[in-house]
Amino acid sequence: MDDLLVVGFDLETRTEVHIADRPLEHWRALGYGRRETVVCFYCWHGIDAPAGTKVPLLARGRIGGLVRAHFAHPAGMAPPGGHHRETVWHINAKHRLARWASTQPNVTHVRMEQWTQERNRRADVYVVLDDGTRLALEAQRELITDELWRARHRDYTAAGMRDVWFMCPNTRIPHVLFAEGIPAWRLYHRDGTAEALLGEPHERGRRWWTEDLRRFALHHPPCPGDPVVRERFPLTELGLNAEGVTFPPAMTERLARQAARVREEADQARRQYEQATAERWRRRAAARHLRPRKPTPQSPERPVRPVPWPATGGTVCDICNRPLAEPLLRYGRHILC
Repeated sequence: MDDLLVVGFDLETRTEVHIADRPLEHWRALGYGRRETVVCFYCWHGIDAPAGTKVPLLARGRIGGLVRAHFAHPAGMAPPGGHHRETVWHINAKHRLARWASTQPNVTHVRMEQWTQERNRRADVYVVLDDGTRLALEAQRELITDELWRARHRDYTAAGMRDVWFMCPNTRIPHVLFAEGIPAWRLYHRDGTAEALLGEPHERGRRWWTEDLRRFALHHPPCPGDPVVRERFPLTELGLNAEGVTFPPAMTERLARQAARVREEADQARRQYEQATAERWRRRAAARHLRPRKPTPQSPERPVRPVPWPATGGTVCDICNRPLAEPLLRYGRHILC
């Protein structure tokens, strides 16, 4: 179950403690019926109970058991109805994400509940990578409106931080994240996995190779409204980089192969289109060259009127009306007329 208590509070160290931090026997020695210094984090902090309520916890579970290790209230000492699942999930998620981030080889600093410099946002888990990238891991337990998400995203961006979102399994992921090209993950406590939503390949239309080729293979994040494919991975197999969460190597290779195949098919489709276009123009040019030309309609011939030649006082040609040389007078025309 995702609502099991795995976070307690150590009254001696005054810190939150996670069930996975130490062996179960260690927590049993500090819990109910023994030293009783590990109490319910939520009751002590006034969540669903008066602040300062001291409820020593039981450490339950066993290696290889069907139910994962967890803290539990002693019988009859839980608040009426127990703690809200969303609240339990959120506290557990922060601890799980912080523990996971601290194991990454490229992470240099991890801290929970870290304010931005402007103190307008507080990251659930603040992470610094060895290249200087700063990440804000956000565990979102309830539906967030588009306006509120945009405000938080804008504030983190202004602070030079990349916000990475992990959603409660029963919480709908707002499409505004996908519209902005931001991935979102679902975090499952019961088996320590995270689920990614990938968009199915888009249908290929006319001249599809001129569009964003990423959309014609499995793509992460999906586009708004895409049919999705769900892929779950052990959280321990995921990594972090400047873009956020990274897939395991096998999944990265799978997506790379699909993307490469789409690029090859796009190049082939482009070449075929260019060849077909060139052939079409060649045929058109050949058809125009071989087609017999229609005779141009001509207007009926009109008698040519000789242009009067300026008077010279001599005899002129009967045809061109130009002066005739004396040897031609007997013919009345020029030799070539």
